[in-house]
Amino acid sequence: MIYIDKEGEENVFVFKFFKKKKEELNLKQVNSKSKQDNTKSNERIAKRKGEIGEYKIDIQLEQFPKDCRFLSDLLVVNPKATSGYSQIDHVVLTPYGIFVIETKNYQGTIYGGKDRKTWLVNGKFKMMNPFVQNYGHIKALKALIDEKYRDLFISMVSFTKRCTFKVELDYRKIQSNELIVYDIELSEFILRKLSILKIQHKEPLLNEQDILAIYNSFYRANIVDPKIREEHTHGLKAQLEKTNVPSTCTVCNQPVTDKVKSYCLSNKKFNGKIYCFEHQKTVH
Repeated sequence: MIYIDKEGEENVFVFKFFKKKKEELNLKQVNSKSKQDNTKSNERIAKRKGEIGEYKIDIQLEQFPKDCRFLSDLLVVNPKATSGYSQIDHVVLTPYGIFVIETKNYQGTIYGGKDRKTWLVNGKFKMMNPFVQNYGHIKALKALIDEKYRDLFISMVSFTKRCTFKVELDYRKIQSNELIVYDIELSEFILRKLSILKIQHKEPLLNEQDILAIYNSFYRANIVDPKIREEHTHGLKAQLEKTNVPSTCTVCNQPVTDKVKSYCLSNKKFNGKIYCFEHQKTVH
């Protein structure tokens, strides 16, 4: 027979209480770590999707004829830009024109027109007219090359197949110098455009030396310093906070409302990142 006095009973109770609390704490820590790991994993997946999208385009561009050259992810000085720089996703140099490509990773229906400064994603989330944005990129590139080459630029905006276009039909006509395409058809549209230009011009507008000279000008102007690139990224984030350009969730890349954006940016828990309602729950 085991006898436990009143003081012993209290000690046993206190021991069980703290043991239970410790187990609950450990469980919370495990759950919190699991959620953090899931969030980081989702962020990596979202980033990886963007990288895969760019990689898909690079693969297409690498298949172009040998008389063409391309550059990707250029960062060049642009005094007229808010951050002081323009970041250009892709530039393709061909004997008949210079294609400047802006890539977008939105999901949903894209509404837009030439006379609109802002376009809509799914009818409610605003985004800057991507051709206005690309116009700024082209102006920055024009400043780097001889004046005689400055009328040869063609602006293209590429979206993923997760989008549906509700835009002016001219953007899809190959005769236009402003073309909106899906990423998987980018090379097709460029080659079709080149076919039209070859018909319009009996001789190439750029020879091999011209293309090499332009390529070298862009290559030399490209800023690779990671500190400057990071400053540019921070500048864009600061600009995003002050404008109606759509914000997207860090994890799933879905657009969020201005209210959700403001909530995330004002909440220290999110560390300056933006999350949709569902993924806010995963941040601890």
